[in-house]
Amino acid sequence: MHIRVNGVSHDLHVTDLAQALEVLGYRQAAVATAVNGVFVPAGAREQALLSDGDAVEVLAPMQGG
Repeated sequence: MHIRVNGVSHDLHVTDLAQALEVLGYRQAAVATAVNGVFVPAGAREQALLSDGDAVEVLAPMQGG
């Protein structure tokens, strides 16, 4: 399936957001996620099914001030 992650195209063989994060190397990272602009909490990532053409955003928290 072809999806865009943070604006970059990827061809992945996954069915849900949790699998995509695993394949992309975000396995245990503390990140916020969204699919097609809709926030997906960590506990719902296995239920967030992906479709060809979806846009996924993965955001890591930043420190500073």
